[in-house]
Amino acid sequence: MERKNFLRSLLIGAVSTPAVINACKKSSVANETVGTTSTVTGGSSTANCVVAPTETEGPFPTKVPASYVRSDITDGRTGHKLTAKITIGNSSSNCSPMAGAIVDIWHCDADGNYSEYGGTGMQPTNYQSVHFLRGRQTTDVNGLVTFTSIFPGWYSGRATHIHVHVYNAAGKSLKVTQIAFPEGSGTAVALVNGYSKGMSGYTYNKNDNVFSDDATGIEIATVTGNTSSGFELKIQLSIPA
Repeated sequence: MERKNFLRSLLIGAVSTPAVINACKKSSVANETVGTTSTVTGGSSTANCVVAPTETEGPFPTKVPASYVRSDITDGRTGHKLTAKITIGNSSSNCSPMAGAIVDIWHCDADGNYSEYGGTGMQPTNYQSVHFLRGRQTTDVNGLVTFTSIFPGWYSGRATHIHVHVYNAAGKSLKVTQIAFPEGSGTAVALVNGYSKGMSGYTYNKNDNVFSDDATGIEIATVTGNTSSGFELKIQLSIPA
């Protein structure tokens, strides 16, 4: 279904925004999840062991992820600091920590652009020759990887999000998913306020083509912090190994 949705999206529009929106589309049922930066919400845990949903890679996956084994993925992009702590659990073993898993993440910059792409209708700004906000790490004994980045911006049709692809130690793909952010008054999304864009025209989780059917907030991370000292994101993604 992911591939079908992706291919369909490339055919839908000749202009930039519709193509990007539909490349990340899936069938969904709207449901709003509102939280604060300190609310513990989203992700699976050893208590409920909910498997992370499978989502589309979208149109801008990392082309050669093995070349970007690094924890600091900022690569010169400006924005509010974000420390992302992602724990991978094995849902086939009561969501116990999965050591040795390979975790790739990527997301857009403050202006809503991705590296490694551009110069086309889908993304007019050309960033084909740079590799910012992309990285790979291997989970430790606690199933944890930590990335230093900037708080993602947004682009039309999508809520703030981070893409994640998890492999086992042998390089077999285990899960492609996405991370959502809490929304509402006082949250990091509200405090960052879309950087220079503001929030006019922003698509919230309840209307996002990927997150709108996440009724229980499985994909929503815990995000704490502020614009002065930076933000910290935490989430557990449980997947079958």
